[in-house]
Amino acid sequence: MGAQGAGGRKVIVLDDDPTGSQTVHSCLLLTRWDTTTLGKALRAESPLFFILTNTRSMGPDEAAATVRDVCQNLRTALDELAREGVAVRPIFVSRSDSTLRGHYPVETDVMSEELGPFDAHFLVPAFFEGGRVTRGGRHYVLMDGVPVPVHETEFARDTVFGYRNSDLREYVAEKTGGRIGADEVTLFALPDVRAGCGTRLKGLADNACCVVDAVQQSDLDQFTRAVFEAVDAGQRFLFRSAASLLTSFANLPPQPVPPEAMSGYARGAVGVVVVGSHVRKTTEQLSALMLDPGVWAIEIDVDRAQRSDPAFVAQVLGEIDAAHAAHKTAVIFTSRAERQFADRQERLRFGVGVSNFLMRVVQSLPKTTGFLISKGGITSNDILSTGLALDTCEVVGQILPGCSVVCCPKDHPRHPQMPIVIFPGNVGDAQALKITYRRMTGRF
Repeated sequence: MGAQGAGGRKVIVLDDDPTGSQTVHSCLLLTRWDTTTLGKALRAESPLFFILTNTRSMGPDEAAATVRDVCQNLRTALDELAREGVAVRPIFVSRSDSTLRGHYPVETDVMSEELGPFDAHFLVPAFFEGGRVTRGGRHYVLMDGVPVPVHETEFARDTVFGYRNSDLREYVAEKTGGRIGADEVTLFALPDVRAGCGTRLKGLADNACCVVDAVQQSDLDQFTRAVFEAVDAGQRFLFRSAASLLTSFANLPPQPVPPEAMSGYARGAVGVVVVGSHVRKTTEQLSALMLDPGVWAIEIDVDRAQRSDPAFVAQVLGEIDAAHAAHKTAVIFTSRAERQFADRQERLRFGVGVSNFLMRVVQSLPKTTGFLISKGGITSNDILSTGLALDTCEVVGQILPGCSVVCCPKDHPRHPQMPIVIFPGNVGDAQALKITYRRMTGRF
């Protein structure tokens, strides 16, 4: 439905990497946010769209400046629509990595300043496809069916976005430096969510900070119905969430092409897999993929990649050509050894250097590339915006739970209609990357 459908509601998602679309389909991803591009997205039929800010790859100051730029352009685009007589009631979402890593409260603070005032902002990190639930205000990761408090996982030890608390109320206090105390955070507990919380939502004011329990999709379905009623009654809310909340907000029918038939989008039987993520799950998935006889391994020495050596780019491209000539899919992956960095800035600089090298490779991928699988959120953002230079692309569906397929436009100068799988680093079991590759090649 368009901007005037559904009571004028439109869900607008600022996504800090491209993985927030991992539970929806038939919607736009924007890598540019000029007012013209935003206007097109606001007029599109889908009930939601995503603006890929890539802020998780930035320091806090750059992230704040980027979000501010997006919000100011959004305000202008919404004002232009209003002057045309199109009344949009926007629901704003700051979508971030669902294991609580990201620039909170930096991004929501800027969004409140530029797009507010809001009656409340909500933390809703439940992501069921990734085995993450919230109960009693505490966030858990299901590992082998056992709920593990998220602060006990590797994600909490992230050198850039680490944290000490699984209780979301304490997490808010930690991340805001005590500006919002844990006792000031309102909990929408599971019984409240399931009983219906419309009256409580309509009573929120002054940008109250709230956290929301959810252990299955129906919990968020119930919650969003109450949110819609409150928004239609005039309440203004901001959300900091994972992807599962967006499933409920979108309320889309089943995707047009089933996951098992995604090979129908491929332009050929061989492709390229780019692996940038370094979490343990990704390394396990890469190991399983490399056992498949249809792939060709190309390991990237990250130290050499830092030097931006044109000869090294040419060498990697030559190996991809050789792989395709042998009817194999090239798997490009960075060396897996864990590195230590003196500080956040050093780690970010190192990551940018590696990404710049990989994007130079992607910019020159051979036209024999029938499909592209991108493993890792920041890697995927760079591939869409820099490697393939896409302004927008459409999510056609999910090839596995949590793994989106998008397609290059028909007029792309090098890879028209080529499908790209956006595969987050922390999604799926050990065989998931191999299954994705086989589905793209039509092998089961």
